[in-house]
Amino acid sequence: MSRTLSALFLQLQNKRSLIPVTGNGLQINDSKSYDDQKRAQHFLKEQIPTWVAIAGYLTVAVISIITLPHIFSPLKWYHVLVAYIFAPVLAFCNAYGAGLTDWSLASTYGKLAIFTIGAWAGASNGGVLAGLAACGVMMNIVATASDLMQDFKTGYLTLASPRSMFVSQVIGTAMGCVIAPSVFWLFFKAFEDIGIPNTEYPAPNAIVFRNMAILGVEGFSSLPKHCLTLCYVFFAAAILINAVRDASGKKVSKFIPLPMAMAIPFYLGAYFAIDMCVGSLILFIWEKTNKVKADAFAPAVASGLICGDGIWTLPASVLALARVKPPICMKFLSRKMNGKVDTYLSTLS
Repeated sequence: MSRTLSALFLQLQNKRSLIPVTGNGLQINDSKSYDDQKRAQHFLKEQIPTWVAIAGYLTVAVISIITLPHIFSPLKWYHVLVAYIFAPVLAFCNAYGAGLTDWSLASTYGKLAIFTIGAWAGASNGGVLAGLAACGVMMNIVATASDLMQDFKTGYLTLASPRSMFVSQVIGTAMGCVIAPSVFWLFFKAFEDIGIPNTEYPAPNAIVFRNMAILGVEGFSSLPKHCLTLCYVFFAAAILINAVRDASGKKVSKFIPLPMAMAIPFYLGAYFAIDMCVGSLILFIWEKTNKVKADAFAPAVASGLICGDGIWTLPASVLALARVKPPICMKFLSRKMNGKVDTYLSTLS
């Protein structure tokens, strides 16, 4: 927040614009290239009025304050009101950070809502459920802001209409209100053991967020021994490593690992780490063989692979609902267990 507010203050003080314009925002800076001038001119000709944003936010806030307490009874109307009061500042922080790093940290801001609202509601009043529901509210507000900012950035580069992109975002959000519950129902009906460890869909994020909600309600006394000490040590180590990386030159910093990137596999599970490891290896070999093509096409190839992995979830759910069993099953066993299996199969023959 300090970095975001200081940057915003300097921008307002110097009246600098983030896109190549001067004056009141309508005159294009002649020192920029022809492409940048055209992009800025096209992007600025369809301004979205400020009153539209304010009116829309207030309307959504009123709807949420009225409806959410009926869906989640431990979440009171004043909890939702406080979340909507503080959300714009956090949304701006997330949008600013996502613009710099292309990485949305909406879940991080959602955890703030878990701890604050959960502790506020209290254990006797369903603080766990209230904290998780408030986390959903905060994450949706913060994530939408960064997503829209990323869309505008793409629209600026591709000469798309900002107003049409905004309308498309509204339509997509409305569709999500119907599609997301439908997909949740599909998973809930297709996989009875969803959320249980060591199953096909263990939902590690759900377990982590629920435990954080319990922690926010019960306090640090429920943590294992030395857990908080380890948190202090690794938090300080992460700050130190990041500081050293920022202070070092490019030749040295590329050999210093990113603590956040190292933390992701521990947070999400091994399946994500394996995907990223294989993808990074393919990209490394591709850059060694043909760096020009790798730089040009790697994002498109990676996007296609990610989309393909996500799209297959829906057919897999349909097959699971139909109770379709795979014709071939594959397992990887340890050497000791494999020997026992072989011995057992030999007795059957």
